Amino acid sequence: MNDSGKKFDVLIVGGGVVGTALLYTLSKYTDLRNISLIEKYPDLGLVNSASTKNSQTLHFGDIETNYSFEKAKSVKRMADMVMKYLENEKKSNPDYELKLFSKYSKMVLAVGKNQVDELDKRFPTFSVLFPNLRVIKRDEIGKMEPRVVEGRSPDQEILALVTEDGYTVDFKNLCHSFVDNAKKSNPDVSIQLNTRLLKITKNSDSYIVKTNNGEIQASAVVIAAGGHSLMIAKSLGYGKNLSILSMAGSFYTAPKVLNGKVYTIQVSKLPFAAIHGDPEVHNENITRFGPTAKPIFQLERHEMSTFMEYWKTFGLGINPVISLFKIIFDKVLFSYIVVNFLYDLPFIGKRLFIKQIRRIVPGLKMNELKYGKGIGGTRPQIVNNTNRKLEMGEAKLTGDKIIFNITPSPGASTCLGNAYSDTSMLMGFLDNKFKFNKEAFEKDLM
Repeated sequence: MNDSGKKFDVLIVGGGVVGTALLYTLSKYTDLRNISLIEKYPDLGLVNSASTKNSQTLHFGDIETNYSFEKAKSVKRMADMVMKYLENEKKSNPDYELKLFSKYSKMVLAVGKNQVDELDKRFPTFSVLFPNLRVIKRDEIGKMEPRVVEGRSPDQEILALVTEDGYTVDFKNLCHSFVDNAKKSNPDVSIQLNTRLLKITKNSDSYIVKTNNGEIQASAVVIAAGGHSLMIAKSLGYGKNLSILSMAGSFYTAPKVLNGKVYTIQVSKLPFAAIHGDPEVHNENITRFGPTAKPIFQLERHEMSTFMEYWKTFGLGINPVISLFKIIFDKVLFSYIVVNFLYDLPFIGKRLFIKQIRRIVPGLKMNELKYGKGIGGTRPQIVNNTNRKLEMGEAKLTGDKIIFNITPSPGASTCLGNAYSDTSMLMGFLDNKFKFNKEAFEKDLM
């Protein structure tokens, strides 16, 4: 559909899970009808929402040991929305052509006395928030995940927190589900694929968006384009003190050696996900291990066309360069990044990475492990050039009737929670001429 020249009440830029969740929320739970979503690629969810570009995990905060209680509480509230959406769809639309999720057990594994003590102390506090979470010891770990115990020294202490509520999600398919349901509520919603934002300007009462398919006008705009969101924000004068550190994650694959998700304890002082193993969302006979983490100078993995866009977003002044050097050459982070670069190298990478995987599956053989070619995406981490630090968690900027969603935290798991807050904000942007039925949203999803 080409709606060039038309004026919309709301324009969403980006057809990933964040943008499509917002489209769904606006279409079903508000009386807004004049809405458009544009996506530069020929399909929805091809960047970080694709199953090959992320860890396929719905994060609740129960086994993510780097979360504080308050962070876990916040994440759980939003992840529960996605969980309820998935379960509602399974019941109400069982014949839907796209598989949205698989469900497995999940555990966080402590290895060695220090980690065991840490996990043991964590359980009483977090079991209040997650009543289905329980402590299991070696024998039960072995029953649930035989390969986790096989080949492990009997003298090595292990302990796990486990729950049956492990959701492996195809977020690309979820994008399509959101759009299909948005169209059911609002058949007039405009979806424009192969439509790339080239320039955005603001006049007295609206935004003018120039695309490769013509101009679009909108009273309010939401940019949900990952790292590109900051590039677009800077073109309008927002976020000038910020840069992007693009962290690329890769994965290795093996035959089925795990029955569910097995996470490891988060390394203190590191802002990146701990290595874990879990079944592929569409093939339980393949186990994926990762992610690795290394900085790259692209906004999208495997897309060299985003190299120059990265530097536009990063900024070429002295402050961003000083900030980057200060962050990367932190003693703990530097050694971590160097090792992770090695993990991606042919021959040596697999031999180094298998040592990390053997903390989960001690008996994993070298010939069982393969580098996942083409698997892995990027996460845009915000660099604050004022204090020269990485800003962890959600990255969002708000301007004059415009929102820039840069990095959701902890990723796609919060897409509906993000849509809820953005929808509330948009109602104000549009002078409260439209109504957001929060009661219906909360009844369905909270």
